[in-house]
Amino acid sequence: MAEWFEFALALTAFLLSHLIPARPGLRAALVARLGRAGYGAGYGILSLLLLVWVIAAAGRAPVVPLWDQEQWMRWLVNLAMPLAVLLVCLAIGAANPLSFGGKSGGFDPARPGIAGVVRHPLLWALLLWASGHMLVNGDLAHVILFGVFAGYALLGMGMIDRRKQAQWGRDMWITRASGTGAWPFGGNWRCYRPAWWRVALAACLWLALLHLHEPVIGVMPAP
Repeated sequence: MAEWFEFALALTAFLLSHLIPARPGLRAALVARLGRAGYGAGYGILSLLLLVWVIAAAGRAPVVPLWDQEQWMRWLVNLAMPLAVLLVCLAIGAANPLSFGGKSGGFDPARPGIAGVVRHPLLWALLLWASGHMLVNGDLAHVILFGVFAGYALLGMGMIDRRKQAQWGRDMWITRASGTGAWPFGGNWRCYRPAWWRVALAACLWLALLHLHEPVIGVMPAP
């Protein structure tokens, strides 16, 4: 029971921490106190530490198998992960005021960049990561863990769209989102030419994650 309690506590703490960016008043107060850079660094470190805790707690929870792992499941997650890493590297700091992780300056609705590929690239990356890992980890604790992450990604897309519409007004949101789509390749993506260094960074990061997975997580990810 103690292991289940730790898992529930870690998951609750992780989810509660992600309410901070969704509360403009609280976020503004923290930015005013810590500075924008201090807030970003502090929140990033907190999120990382809580993520490590919740994953470790899921690993310590009693194993309650729900389905067996098949070879095709490993192939699927190994195909999904490079795409997830690429989306992260293309999205962070890119011009995309329609979702988190992007900057508002320099955004052109006619040439929306990564937002033309998909409006919420970081949430799609989270969805790919969580869904793939839920598939290959068919025990109760990991299904709950990765299922919560996948649900958060799916619900978050609609929540961000509604928040932006309330903030800007529906007409302005429609104008800015006109070249984007909620689903991949649903927007104006044909004119998008990603920076080469972002693609190179994604390749390096994916290779690093692949090689560090076994020594850090304890599981060989290769099929």
